[in-house]
Amino acid sequence: MSMEQDQFVLETKGRKTKRPYVLATVMLAMFMAAIEATIVATAMPAIVAELEDFSLYSWVFSSYLLMNAVTVLIYGKLSDLFGRKPVLTVGIVIFLFGSVFCGVASSMEMLIFARFVQGFGAGAIMPIATTIVGDIYTKEERAKIQGFLSSVWGISAIMGPAIGGLLVEFVSWRFVFWINIPLGVLAIIGLYLFLHENIEKQKPKIDYGGAIFLTIAVTSFMFILVEGGVRFEWLSIPVLLLGLLSILSFIIFVFYERKVDNPMMPFDLWKERSILIANLTSLTTGVMLIGLSTFLPTFVQGVMEEKAIVAGFALTAMSVGWPIAAMISGRAILKIGFRTTSILGGISLILGSIVFILLSSSDSPVFAAFGSFLVGIGMGLTTTAFIVSIQSTVEWNKRGVATATNMFMRNVGSTIGAALLGGILNSQLLSYFTRKGVENELNLDSTTLLLDEQQRTSLTAKARMLLQEGLEIALHNVFLVVLGFAILSFILITFLPKKEKI
Repeated sequence: MSMEQDQFVLETKGRKTKRPYVLATVMLAMFMAAIEATIVATAMPAIVAELEDFSLYSWVFSSYLLMNAVTVLIYGKLSDLFGRKPVLTVGIVIFLFGSVFCGVASSMEMLIFARFVQGFGAGAIMPIATTIVGDIYTKEERAKIQGFLSSVWGISAIMGPAIGGLLVEFVSWRFVFWINIPLGVLAIIGLYLFLHENIEKQKPKIDYGGAIFLTIAVTSFMFILVEGGVRFEWLSIPVLLLGLLSILSFIIFVFYERKVDNPMMPFDLWKERSILIANLTSLTTGVMLIGLSTFLPTFVQGVMEEKAIVAGFALTAMSVGWPIAAMISGRAILKIGFRTTSILGGISLILGSIVFILLSSSDSPVFAAFGSFLVGIGMGLTTTAFIVSIQSTVEWNKRGVATATNMFMRNVGSTIGAALLGGILNSQLLSYFTRKGVENELNLDSTTLLLDEQQRTSLTAKARMLLQEGLEIALHNVFLVVLGFAILSFILITFLPKKEKI
């Protein structure tokens, strides 16, 4: 965006929009989506213990992330056409409907469907909220404000696991979803009171074809990762056919996007080296993020035998480090550049991942929390630098989709991560049971008994030992893969341009 265009947008919005109140509203909407991640992860052991079917554990996350990943680009494009406010409002409303359905779920299958609905709405929240801030603040202000926005993750992460643990222990896990309703209503009210846009609405040109091809590609691949080695053999006909379908759909998606007039994935943005590397790194860190958010509480509760609230606080440390690092990153990128800042973040991601592969049943949850904190530092340093750089590179009419593209890559990473790591966990557990010769006595659903204190005490000493040992081994393999993605993230970061103007 040129200086004249940028100033026009700021002045146009400056006459009508109260920036501090808009910022507060945006932070509330982001808080609602951010707290969902940590509060659900904390409650999942209790949820799966009641609804049973541990084999569907990963699908509760994968279904949400899949719809989030697929819709985020569409919402980003629509916000460039119709404005941020109406599109964000629609997203919040759908998200709230999904939250209600999640809270009344009576089976894992019903919960997974409700998470599809919730994810369909969530695709609008983070990218558009972040884009609004990019619209109403100057380039110099964005670095500080984007870091400030990251404090939402810290607040939600501190409150999410704590609230989730308390609700699970004293009320019901269903309230971890219903708590979204008052937050969403307040966010919608704030948007209409304080954000006033003045843009020329355009005729919608939605890339339905791209959305369909991408959905097929991601869904097929995700199904392979979750069920491969568990329900189907890796070299079985269903897995090979799904793999072929995923590859063909993705190839068609790429060719289709290059020819369509208004693609949901504008590949011309990827010609910028900084955007390309930022997006690829967001993909790999997305795998890490969902891996720790999903399976760290399981390790703390199932292997360390701690309560849900303790597991929640161990996970909280990640998002405590995130906003602290984001605030530092917002200032550091103006002084030492976003490449150096991101490299420091990459190092922290590796160190945090090493902590997790060293975890054992005899360790204190404080050690797990320390690893979470280091990963949070890494995420805060890198993500803030990426967003500021991207929003400063593109024009206003591409800022929504550019921001959405980066978040899309992180969501795809999380979608793949939830499926991949969940598949690894399931297959490793089954392999362990087979090696011990107890595959007829113990199965994946038996693992849920470890996640409930009363059910755990009812197990025989031998069964309890086998389940805990199997779960510990399986989760260590998951954490090894997380470390691999941390190393890959660091390698990608080193390819960032050495000189970049923010």
